Amino acid sequence: MLKPLQDHVVIQPIVQEEKTSSGIYLPDTAHKDKPQTGRVIAIGSGKLMDNGTRVASELNVGDEVVFAKYAGSEVSLDGVDYIIMKETDVLAVLEAKAPAKAPVKAAAKPAATKASAKKRK
Repeated sequence: MLKPLQDHVVIQPIVQEEKTSSGIYLPDTAHKDKPQTGRVIAIGSGKLMDNGTRVASELNVGDEVVFAKYAGSEVSLDGVDYIIMKETDVLAVLEAKAPAKAPVKAAAKPAATKASAKKRK
């Protein structure tokens, strides 16, 4: 396995299968752009600052991330493609979607009667 040094991370790119509106799946070879999302596989020990302290990574192994389009170096190990890049090339962490909650309906107001309308005046 790859163990990155300092503030580098190892990311396994996620290639999205694309489906046309008519339901036809496009193969990987039809993709024109490089993938920009991936899963963090390994994290280095962190960035070494000028004063000698080490700043730990904000990423965790297993995070799904968005990274710069042409960031890092591509490496293939045991037939699996990886990208080794600096942590600063990671742009965002994709958070898991929370299950949607059912909308809460407001309680219906009782219909105003003529008597209650006269009291308000």
